[in-house]
Amino acid sequence: MKKIIVATRGSKLALWQAEYIGSRLKGRYPGLEVELLKIKTTGDIILDVPLAKVGGKGLFVKEIEEAILEGRADIAVHSMKDVPAVLPHGLKLGIIPKRESRYDLLLSEKYPDLSSLPKGATIGTSSLRRQSQILHLRSDVKIELLRGNLDTRLKKLKNGQYDAIIVAAAGMKRLKLKARYENELAPPYFLPAVGQGALGIEYSSERPELDEFLGFLDHSSTRYCVTCERAFLNELEGGCQVPIACLCLQENNKLYATGLVSDLTGQTVIRRTKTGKPKDAEKIGIELARKVLDGGGREILDAVYSDQEG
Repeated sequence: MKKIIVATRGSKLALWQAEYIGSRLKGRYPGLEVELLKIKTTGDIILDVPLAKVGGKGLFVKEIEEAILEGRADIAVHSMKDVPAVLPHGLKLGIIPKRESRYDLLLSEKYPDLSSLPKGATIGTSSLRRQSQILHLRSDVKIELLRGNLDTRLKKLKNGQYDAIIVAAAGMKRLKLKARYENELAPPYFLPAVGQGALGIEYSSERPELDEFLGFLDHSSTRYCVTCERAFLNELEGGCQVPIACLCLQENNKLYATGLVSDLTGQTVIRRTKTGKPKDAEKIGIELARKVLDGGGREILDAVYSDQEG
């Protein structure tokens, strides 16, 4: 292969991710030409409405997937947390490289951590998962909508529009961005989105030559963990409309998974754990989801969906 076309969103973070994969490929295959096909997705265009109200995860990948299906691109590089649990027919997530940090960060220019925020402080996020977990820890703060690229969100924080914002640690590290105060939001108090911090390389399932060409980029431990988390999400039939979180970690030859479903206010949080062998990653995710559903998650999901339909 002499040239490969990589479909990507046009944000700084998306371009970093695509260029990173491109540089790894060129390092492996000297002389390879890598072309980036920048695509504006629905999620990049609609910035004044919460994701949950306009369709959730698929908003950031649909147009990119169409480019692969139409033959305009060979592969796509995604943030795994943006990829729906079910892919379009004819496409596959063939490669999942080694994961960056899975966790979220609370950023502020004035307050060192969550406990130091004053009553009524404004926290910016468009994620219901982040909203519900923050409200569970601090029911006295005010959540305000924050959409846009990472550098845009950081600029709004520094302009004083919010007392704090919540972002993924992985994006901050990849773009080498900084805020005055950065406080990690991590287990056991705070769980990330499914696939957070991981990249996925998507391409046509009818191009087996790409399996071999890209295979050196795949990271087995990350793949097991992300497979477990995505199976959890798929079994719940959840998306951006519901506060759902899952984290799977591998230690030696064992997976440790924790899953969560919450109501929108953070008052009722259902959290369960499941362990097992890496080869059973999908099964662990499914069984974890069923534990959460049986533990009260089903009632929460039913209530959230009926409210949205109403």
